[in-house]
Amino acid sequence: MDTGFSRRGLFGAGAAAAAILAGAPATARAASGMTLRWWGNNGWEIRVGTKTILIDPWLTRFKTGTYTPAGADPRTPLSVNRALIDGYLDRGFLHADHILVTHGHYDHLTDVPYLAKRTGATVLGTETHLSLMAALGAPEDQLAIATGGEDLTFDGYSIRVLRSLHSATGTRAQVAFPGSRPLSRRDRPRVISDLLEGGTLAYAVSGGGASVLNFGGSNYIESELAGLRPDVVLLPAGGAKVRDYVPRLLRTLGNPRCVAATHWDDFDLPLGQAHDPNGGLDKLRAAVAAASPGSEFVVLDHLGEFTP
Repeated sequence: MDTGFSRRGLFGAGAAAAAILAGAPATARAASGMTLRWWGNNGWEIRVGTKTILIDPWLTRFKTGTYTPAGADPRTPLSVNRALIDGYLDRGFLHADHILVTHGHYDHLTDVPYLAKRTGATVLGTETHLSLMAALGAPEDQLAIATGGEDLTFDGYSIRVLRSLHSATGTRAQVAFPGSRPLSRRDRPRVISDLLEGGTLAYAVSGGGASVLNFGGSNYIESELAGLRPDVVLLPAGGAKVRDYVPRLLRTLGNPRCVAATHWDDFDLPLGQAHDPNGGLDKLRAAVAAASPGSEFVVLDHLGEFTP
């Protein structure tokens, strides 16, 4: 079932962002106290009361050639669109108490150091993620290391950190820009290949009577998910090299009530131009429908939001 839950959202130029799909759930239910907003790619905002948790926020979205036949140019310079980010922050449209980093690649981590400075948010990530962010100028006293296995509680919400895996692509099922680096401010990252994967984490966030599970790559460690029953799974497109990627995951999680698509848009395009470059969204929709027909499949436009 395709269901789009939406309110009006704002693009950078102030236009409205609505859900791509519209419809009503098959059965009525009480809304939770949690609201989810999609900032494109794997960027998610989770609001619980007055608290806000961001996952992999990347608003800048500079061009890399990722979805061209040649693929991403590893020499692409890193940049942060501070004016764009400031616009959302200064209008009070964007906040952060926590920022959760799933892995160190440019389309997940680049904007986080600046957002951490502006918001004072606590940032969770692996040692490599924190190393990269410290080298990019993130306030080190706001960086909290995670390895997977942490189960943390805060004012009105909790965060469970899970060991996970990055997408494996190509004929050899390889991880892009792999590797790690120790904590240091030396050798500031300057191009996208400097931002290494550095280990991959998944996050389960609970609060307001609902729970959401996010994966930053189209892969996972099945044993880490045993016993989890999230209301919403934020599921990336892809996973072609992963055995039974969608059915095995949804079965392990007990066929969640909602599956929301993430990491399916062409992030070479600016925020406000959600476009599926390779048909991954349709493949994900079909796979979810076949594996868990009772799950609502949610697709949002940039800055669209829903309440699970």
